[in-house]
Amino acid sequence: MFDQGRSLTELPGIGTSLDRIIRRWIDNPPTIPSAPEIRNGFLTFPEARATIAKNGSLQVKGDLQMHTAWSDGSGSVEDMARAASDRSYEYIAITDHSKGLKIAGGINEDQLQQQALEIDEVNARLQADGHKVHVLRSIELNLDPRGRGDMEHDSLKRLDLVLGCFHSVLRKKEDQTERYLAALRNPDIQILGHPRGRIYNYRVGLTADWAQVFDMTAQMDKAVEIDAYPDRQDLSVDLVKIAKRSGCRISLGTDSHDPLQLRFIDYAVASAIRAGLKRERILNCMSVQELKNWAATVREDQLN
Repeated sequence: MFDQGRSLTELPGIGTSLDRIIRRWIDNPPTIPSAPEIRNGFLTFPEARATIAKNGSLQVKGDLQMHTAWSDGSGSVEDMARAASDRSYEYIAITDHSKGLKIAGGINEDQLQQQALEIDEVNARLQADGHKVHVLRSIELNLDPRGRGDMEHDSLKRLDLVLGCFHSVLRKKEDQTERYLAALRNPDIQILGHPRGRIYNYRVGLTADWAQVFDMTAQMDKAVEIDAYPDRQDLSVDLVKIAKRSGCRISLGTDSHDPLQLRFIDYAVASAIRAGLKRERILNCMSVQELKNWAATVREDQLN
């Protein structure tokens, strides 16, 4: 409109005062301030998609964090599995919340066993229908600040994977390194999920000596997660680079609460690409049998 010498007042809702303000902005663009820490390091979906388009996808074989109607998700196990099949995944991990997180509908040991039976039934139906996707038995184990879980050990050792996550005391400003080291020593978990606990425009998240945390993760051959939920995106690219230098494994999970949210994986894939991660350090690039073998070995090594 400016090139044609026309006034912005031709547009609905713009009067002469607003027309003058907009013209001043165009003639002298205002300085855009740096993002505050609570908004720093988050990718937009177009940025994530552009990163993948430019550099190529990592071709992940599955998604290692999602929730169903068993806890605070909206879809069933089968809903999530069929959505994953539409994405040509080989596997997904169902990681509903554990019993200590009542606010998110956490499930107890009996419910976890019931869910395992449902997963077996879903896997059988999927196979009969010609789908290649396999549903892994897993859980998002609620960790207290000392790294202790809230479920009985015997109920967890029957799972394919255990994701351990902090959900309390997440606004501490003091260094939390010992919290993470304690969690990594917990023999029940193989993946440390959304470790920082940050949420866009709501919570900065915890701080730690991340090099030390990732070094220990690598020594124990465990993994830390890039949570791909848009509000979390935990870890940021800068922290993934530190994890890369430590040589630790990385897990990618959408933290989906609905089948449509499986597309969030692009945030994690883009972060991994931007950090220069190699496929061999990403759990989601393993086959389903390789993934199961890795988790079993980690569990056995720590118990011994």
